[in-house]
Formats: sequence, C-alpha cells, structure tokens
Amino acid sequence: MKFSERVYQLCRRIPKGKISTYKNIGDKLGIKSYRAVGQALRKNPSPVSTPCHRVVKSDGKIGGFKGKTSGRGIKEKIKLLGKEGVKVRNSKVVDFEKVLYKFKDIKD
Repeated sequence: MKFSERVYQLCRRIPKGKISTYKNIGDKLGIKSYRAVGQALRKNPSPVSTPCHRVVKSDGKIGGFKGKTSGRGIKEKIKLLGKEGVKVRNSKVVDFEKVLYKFKDIKD
C-alpha cells in the first residue's frame, strides 16, 4: 500500500469534532517525516471521504489545507472544523488537548 493511502486511512479514523496532528499520524506510521504526512494530505484526491481538515500542527495551529497556508484555503479549513464543533481562534485550535484524537498503539 502506498504511503499516501496509509495516511488517508488514518485520517478517516479521526471522528467528527476531533483533530489529530501530522506528528501523531507520522508516529502511528512509524516515521519521523511529519512533513511527508502533510504532503500526502496536500494531494488528497477526496477531501469528502478523507477529512484532512482534521489534521493540524502539534502546537494546535491550523497548518495548511489543499496546498495553501493562508487565504481562502485556511478559511475553508477553519469553517469545516467549526461545523464539526472544533473552535479555532487566531488560527489555533481552542481546547486543543480536549479535541485531540490519539491513535491507539501502533498495532491497532
């Protein structure tokens, strides 16, 4: 299975109203190249079935969306998160630890 498909599978497991991080996904896949996770999500062919808007930076900042790091793309990401109950203020997830979805151990 391609790396990007493994990333997409994990994204699909993040429930509505929760977020994960590029680092959490990388750790789950056993890699330290968290930017590679971001690059795979940037090329996400199906944002509807693979909710990549639920992935943010480890410090709670929004990160990128659809290859953009500012402007309309980021506004769209924030809007999608808001529809799911995730609040964002100043481009950062509010109550980050409360809405953070942590994948179970590597074997699940």
